[in-house]
Amino acid sequence: MIRIGILGTIGSGKSYVANSFGYPVFDADYEVAKLYKKNKRIFLKLKKILPKNIKSFPVKKKEVAEAILQKKGNLKKIIKIVHTEVRKKMNLFLKKNKKKKFVVLDVPLLLENNLNKKGDILIFVDSKKSDILKKITNRKNYNKKLFDKFKKIQFNSKFKKSKAHFVIKNNFKGNRVKKDINKILKEIV
Repeated sequence: MIRIGILGTIGSGKSYVANSFGYPVFDADYEVAKLYKKNKRIFLKLKKILPKNIKSFPVKKKEVAEAILQKKGNLKKIIKIVHTEVRKKMNLFLKKNKKKKFVVLDVPLLLENNLNKKGDILIFVDSKKSDILKKITNRKNYNKKLFDKFKKIQFNSKFKKSKAHFVIKNNFKGNRVKKDINKILKEIV
């Protein structure tokens, strides 16, 4: 099994690229949303450390966002609880798909949390800042302060790009991405 890790900034189109490969994708953002909706243990842990913010089950993203914006250390507390569980989910995904030719890891903090392994193929999704901003500001829950906090915990684009084996230019039109993916898959195989 070859692991393909998708790197890029917030809003660069990592999930779109990951899903365009046509192989099983581990989507960390989806797993976090599922944990908030369905995992009572996560709720209880979050409620214990953030009793003023986390009020009821299922956990509401709005309450998590407010907690992050309220106090500097809250994001780290949340990450510690949530990422431990996401890591377990990723390991289960890898075990379940170990006979597949490829798996794709759509994990926003892949490098930052040392979730990549030596043999992984890392792909950086490169998008114009103006396209990213347009895409992000159109999201219904867009919050500039929250966006800035998440950006601070990520490595910068230049560093991520330097770690990547391949770069996919995402112009948000699709055809370019598919061509790049096909080229990369031919090269890997």
